[in-house]
Amino acid sequence: MAVFEDHISGRVTVYSVPGCPQCLQAKAALKAMNLPVHEVDVSHDAAVRAWLEKMTGSSTVPQIFFNNVHIGGKENPQNLAPEELERLVRLVKEKAVPPDTLSLPAVNSSESEKSDKGAVTASELSEALRNLIMKLYSDHLSADGKSVDYKALSKSACYERYCELAVSLQRVELLSLSHDERLAFFINVYNALVIHGYLRLGFPKNIWQRYRFFNYVSYLIGGEVFTLQDIENGVLRGNRKGIAQLLKPFSKNDPRLQVALPEAEPLIHFALNCGAKGCPPIRTYTSEDIGSQLQTAAGAFLESDDGCNVDTVKREVKLSQIFKWYKADFGDTEEKLLNWVLTHMRASQKKKSLKTLLSTGNVKVSYMPYDWSTDITHNN
Repeated sequence: MAVFEDHISGRVTVYSVPGCPQCLQAKAALKAMNLPVHEVDVSHDAAVRAWLEKMTGSSTVPQIFFNNVHIGGKENPQNLAPEELERLVRLVKEKAVPPDTLSLPAVNSSESEKSDKGAVTASELSEALRNLIMKLYSDHLSADGKSVDYKALSKSACYERYCELAVSLQRVELLSLSHDERLAFFINVYNALVIHGYLRLGFPKNIWQRYRFFNYVSYLIGGEVFTLQDIENGVLRGNRKGIAQLLKPFSKNDPRLQVALPEAEPLIHFALNCGAKGCPPIRTYTSEDIGSQLQTAAGAFLESDDGCNVDTVKREVKLSQIFKWYKADFGDTEEKLLNWVLTHMRASQKKKSLKTLLSTGNVKVSYMPYDWSTDITHNN
């Protein structure tokens, strides 16, 4: 690792949002190299996010600049080739920020303060809750997004504010939400409700306790009760049966059926975090370009060892149990499932290996054991 302790003339700018695991990883790596990091929070203003996307060609964060050299949204700058990282660090060390370096437009203060004035509409309340969730995640989430310091979180003033605001969920008009707003809203609420449930009731320790937890823990939203099971399988999966469920969550006459998505959205499985270590990392989502955000989450999960492993020697693909439990969402045959996985993978050596295997046929599919241990951590 290159570390520079003497005078540095330039600057590294990281455009990020609170609670983003990739942002935390990138900033930690940069600070470990003693580089001056100028952090810009782009979460509060849609105009700023639009500006950043126009400048970089990407809607994801983090976006990192060494002076005026953009390196894209790397999860960790150390993923760069050593010689490239060395060149960029030398650039920041030896040269001041050039006059033509991109400048951020002024933040719309009314937009950033909106969440503190009391939400009226469903979209405003969703944004207010999301901002609080992001603050909680930023303060109490590990850098990899997989562990939460629940003890510290439960004592924070931000958590108290979240609990107060969660009561307002009963007044929202869910039918006023667009498809994408509904998708982002319920993903964020689900992940927050899991944490809220753990703090109030403790962690389920076996399969029966988990079954009860996900069918009992609930919020009153828009005048109707939504359990975790209802949100995942009723709303986000288009009213499909869940694991070990004999019936669909919503009957034909259930008013909550009006809120359900018209079809199951497979990408939600890489956004929902049930509190187990085997789950995808916790993130927050916005309705703006939600498809791209979910695709990014899916690509990251498939690239990880927890999501997918490709063994070209044994001609075997090992997948997370998520793909077995919800196989109907990805395709009713192993061929369709593997093609779905291939389509949603990032461009990588793993994707090339899978493509080669599929082109020659006779691929074995197996499913890895799921890590149900909790994502709890304590910082003393």
